[in-house]
Order: sequence, then C-alpha cells, then structure tokens
Amino acid sequence: MTADRYITPGERTVSGALALMMHLLFLALLVFGVSWQKREPVAMVAELWSNLPPLPAPRVEPPPKVEPKPKPAPRVEVKPAPKAEPKADIDLREKKEKERKAKEQALAEKKKREEQALVEKKKREEQARLEALKKQQAQEAEAKRAAQEQADALKKLAQQQAAAQASEVDKYKQLIADRIRRFIIEPPGLEGNPQVELDVTVLPGGEVLDVKSRKASGQPSWDAAVERAVRRAQPLPLPQDPTLHSRFRELNLRFRPKE
Repeated sequence: MTADRYITPGERTVSGALALMMHLLFLALLVFGVSWQKREPVAMVAELWSNLPPLPAPRVEPPPKVEPKPKPAPRVEVKPAPKAEPKADIDLREKKEKERKAKEQALAEKKKREEQALVEKKKREEQARLEALKKQQAQEAEAKRAAQEQADALKKLAQQQAAAQASEVDKYKQLIADRIRRFIIEPPGLEGNPQVELDVTVLPGGEVLDVKSRKASGQPSWDAAVERAVRRAQPLPLPQDPTLHSRFRELNLRFRPKE
C-alpha cells in the first residue's frame, strides 16, 4: 500500500496549483533574466523604512470535504451449470450402489444367523448342563438311598447278630450253670435257701483257671460245696463260635440250694 492512497482530492488540487506556480515563476525568472541582460542598467533607488509593513495574514483554506467511499457492489459468484453425467456412468454408479446394498444386507443376514446360532448353542449347552446336573443329583440321591439302605441293613444285621450272640451267650451260661449244679453235693444241716456268688475264670478250652467267692452265702459248707462242683464240672461247655469265647473268660455265677 502506497502513500497516494491517503491523499485527499483537495490536497491533490493544492499540490497541483503549487507546482504550476513554481513552473510559471521559474519561466518568468528565465524571461526576466534574458531581458535584464539586454537592457542598460538603471539606477536603483532604495527607500528606507523605519518600520516594516505588516505581513499579510495567512490564508486559511477550508478543510477538504471528505466524501465517503462508495461501497463496492457485492460480488455475485456465478456457479457453473452442473455438467450432465453420462448415462453409462449413472448405470455403473447405480450398479455399484445396488451391489453395496446387497453386500451389506448379506453381511447383516449372516451376522443375524451367527447370533441366532450362538443363542441356540448357549441354550443347548444350558439345557445339557441342567440335564447333567439333574442326572448327577439323581445319582447322588440314589447313592445316598443305597448307602442308607446298606447302613440300615448292616445295622439290622448287627442287631440280629448281637441278639443272636446274646441269646447264644445266655444259652451257654445256662448250660454251664446246669452242668455245675449236677455236680453239687448238698451238705447236711443247711438252713433256708442261701445264695453264693462266684467269679469263675475259664480258659478257651472250657477248663477252670480260678474260682473266687464274690459274695458268701453265710454258710461256708454251701459255699465250699459249690466251689468243688465248679472244679469237678470242667471242662465247661462253650459255644463253637470262637468270637464268643471272650464273653466266657470271666463268669459271674449265683447258686441256691433250691432252684
């Protein structure tokens, strides 16, 4: 941007006028100089002034009128008319658009099928898991029931065996008492029906290892007669089951004359 753009029209007029005046003055000086050289010199008369004449008042020019610059007209951009697209290009573009849509639709359908297959797979797996869990629970319940039945059967069998053993023990204790009683020789002069209580130690073969009186009857003759009968009755009868012999290791027997 140059300085000429900031000069107003009035300033241009003044500067033009001053330039013209300077050219005219220079021309007048040239003419005057040439004519002055051709004329004879004239005596110069000088006047002396006591006071200088007043200077002329400076000329005040009115400020130049600034006219507003006209606004430029809005530029209207003329768009070129759209170029007509050839029909072959249109057909190709439509064909590509159809292929794109068909491809997108195929992908969407494939994704939908895969999601549906995944849902069905999870459903089958869940159903199989539930069936396996149900089967496992049924097996556990059956095993528990069988174990309970077996435990009940074993308990019942143990009770039956215990009852049978108790019956067998009672049976042989009675056989032992009856055998000893057959060997008792009742002493004369017994009073009443005294009872003697003995602890008898028996070996596995039925032999008597020891006889001790736990509670005397108060009549020594009866106590001594019973102890002699225990020793004479050996071997004492024992059950054939060897597991029951421990039940006869220590016998507690009671005898009365009148039984």
